[in-house]
Amino acid sequence: MAAAERDLASLTAEIVACRRCPRLVEWRERVAAEKVARFRDETYWGRPVPGFGDPAARILLLGLAPAAHGGNRTGRVFTGDASGDFLFAALHRAGLASSPVSRRADDGLTLHDTYIAAAVRCAPPANKPTPDERDRCAPFLHRELALLPRIRVIVALGAFGWDASLRAMAALDHASPKPAPTFGHLAEAAVGPYVLLGSYHPSQQNVYTGRLTRPMFDAVIVRARGLAAVDPLRP
Repeated sequence: MAAAERDLASLTAEIVACRRCPRLVEWRERVAAEKVARFRDETYWGRPVPGFGDPAARILLLGLAPAAHGGNRTGRVFTGDASGDFLFAALHRAGLASSPVSRRADDGLTLHDTYIAAAVRCAPPANKPTPDERDRCAPFLHRELALLPRIRVIVALGAFGWDASLRAMAALDHASPKPAPTFGHLAEAAVGPYVLLGSYHPSQQNVYTGRLTRPMFDAVIVRARGLAAVDPLRP
């Protein structure tokens, strides 16, 4: 295992063991114990969810937090819920994922030149972490980004991911231009060695209401691939 992969593995272990936010610890563990009817026979992960993907990635996708019955259940970000179905299908169409479906952490899915993480690693009540919880978790992203030296494009999935990305880049001494770039779908901002690219979050609400459509999301992923100069996987 290369040094960078060892460092990522060490960070992953630290993330998984984190108990810094009492409210989030109580919530994620209660959800894992109570479950929902459709997953009553499954063992929930119920811990912080680390990043996942190619250690040599040039594209980083950053979401808000794991879903209570998605990543908090499966232990892998964007896995086992409708948002993940939408996201991984788009990555597969763009040649960045080996499968269009992500159901379990051990399902064999791999990412090509792509890494996925969440700004907050624990599932929060109502999907709304507090500012203190956001700030306690932020150093994990800062360190993760530093351990992914080939990243060139950060795709912010929603305004929360956009702001978290700007904070992470600033923590690595890459201050954003003034005035600060504004989030929007397909918005772009050059910050240090990175291009920050915005997308509406692939949440069920955004997809079901048509705020985010398949062609809109495909446009973001293809743009990210082009900016990062990534050749897609071939069948």
